[in-house]
Amino acid sequence: MSQITQLEHLRMSYTDTGGSGPLLLLLHGWPQTSQCWDAVIPALAQEYRVVAPDLRGYGLTDKPRGGYDKKTMARDIRQLVQHLGYSKFRLVGHDRGARVGHRFALDHPEMLTHLTLLDIAPTLYMFREGTTAMAQGYWHWFFHMQDDLPELLVAPRIDEYLRFFFERWTYQRTALEAAIPDYVRAFSRPGALRAGFDDYRAFDIDVVHDGEDFDARNTLPLPVQVLWGDHGLVAGRDLVEIWTPFAPEAFGEPIAECGHFIPEEQPEALVDKLLTYLRS
Repeated sequence: MSQITQLEHLRMSYTDTGGSGPLLLLLHGWPQTSQCWDAVIPALAQEYRVVAPDLRGYGLTDKPRGGYDKKTMARDIRQLVQHLGYSKFRLVGHDRGARVGHRFALDHPEMLTHLTLLDIAPTLYMFREGTTAMAQGYWHWFFHMQDDLPELLVAPRIDEYLRFFFERWTYQRTALEAAIPDYVRAFSRPGALRAGFDDYRAFDIDVVHDGEDFDARNTLPLPVQVLWGDHGLVAGRDLVEIWTPFAPEAFGEPIAECGHFIPEEQPEALVDKLLTYLRS
């Protein structure tokens, strides 16, 4: 069931399966909304109360001018969890949502029992260890970080721009086709395009925060499941090895015949791997 609740500085929209089971939070990425979890929620809801929010700036959640650093977005999630009446929960994050999840685990580790990160390398790693190949593969990061220009160029062609990523970041090419019009409508709402780019513009702040923790050897204090598509954005890399300096108990594996959008391209395989970990 879809709901909206008032947090301290933000109205947040979220899907909630209800029930009294352990809380499992699912955080989406760009250029999507909480809708990206539709194919996995029914199976997960058999054992958990599953809540999938629209992050700050996305979907039906408010789109303020500011607060897109991951510390602030993690506080949004903490407030939502407290509103739901939980002190501990499980978290799965994809893409941008995984970066919020990483920050949440650094800032509020006492609340997390399980953390799964889908198809990302750590933000700090990407900026400190970046190569020419990284810049070529993640050119959109640097474009989205520019002031005003992305809105100017993308606004007249939102459908074409988003389809560029959905077509090139997928291996199961038809898996997202039916949902693309919904995502286009979501990013056509007032303020949505700007808010999505502001999420990237906050990288300047995120790198400082993550760098302070990393340099202080403040790592994630729980086993972290890392999953990625074998044809995704980080294909060909050992993400467990990359994550280990940030999360010493990191473990995981690639998902076969899958691109970046794991919850939609391989929902059954994802549910199977999630449940194995979440039940532990």
